[in-house]
Amino acid sequence: MTGPEVVVAAWYLVASLTTGLLYAVDKSAARRGTHRVSEATLQGWAWLGGFAGALAGQQLLRHKSRQPRMIVSAWLALAVHALAWGGWGLSRA
Repeated sequence: MTGPEVVVAAWYLVASLTTGLLYAVDKSAARRGTHRVSEATLQGWAWLGGFAGALAGQQLLRHKSRQPRMIVSAWLALAVHALAWGGWGLSRA
């Protein structure tokens, strides 16, 4: 990978790590009964490219894993990103 691909890969890594961290912070806050991270923030980061962190947070932390809208949102974000990159790749072929 060179140039733009490295930047895009780095962004997905940063977004996923940030999203996973936000899931962990929210899970901890839920247990302590303190200020929570909003679902809009969690979903927003998933849609910005942090879907891997969202899915990992749901599975590994068992957080937001019983809320269909959170599950569907993370998977839909992944699908939209995959389709967009697939379409971009096909347009360059």
